[in-house]
Amino acid sequence: MDYFSGYISNLIEQLSSLPGIGTKTAQRLAFYIVSQPEDKARHLAESILEARKNVRYCKECCTLTDAEKCPICSNPRRDKHTIMVVETPRDLAAYEKTGKYEGVYHVLHGAISPMLGIGPDDIRLKELMTRLAGDVNEVIIATNSSLEGETTAMYISKLIKPTGIKVTRIASGVPVGGDLENIDEVTLLRALEGRTQL
Repeated sequence: MDYFSGYISNLIEQLSSLPGIGTKTAQRLAFYIVSQPEDKARHLAESILEARKNVRYCKECCTLTDAEKCPICSNPRRDKHTIMVVETPRDLAAYEKTGKYEGVYHVLHGAISPMLGIGPDDIRLKELMTRLAGDVNEVIIATNSSLEGETTAMYISKLIKPTGIKVTRIASGVPVGGDLENIDEVTLLRALEGRTQL
């Protein structure tokens, strides 16, 4: 049974379809949005549409950006010889918050998961291997400590080892089953500093 008009119910339904947004949070957001001045609601809607239209993958690291290269890849002060491989742009953001990593990244946009039908060809591994043809000294694998993350890390390690490039894995300061985006900066920094060679 609907308690609200069709427009509000539809807005709640659309908001609750977003990851991490339940019905109660969707209701709170919907009521907030409709109580705002029309220009604020329009600005929010236009921001969503503009982001959807203009955001694309960085041609080097595959993170999301609105330029050909993201700010990290286009920064001449970043160490292009060290590449940290992460699963999502959120994981990249988590490491950037530490302020201590000076290399560049590669975003896979997922992890290998046979149970979900996600194989090596479904994530950005080809792009990573193309980058490794350049002058790269080390690849740091910073996938999550989940079964999928570990599977992905081992697969990447086996791909890269024949090239002679040093392959390391972040240390276990990151708890098993924990997502990088939810871990504090100190733990992430310890995991980075305690990485081990695979």
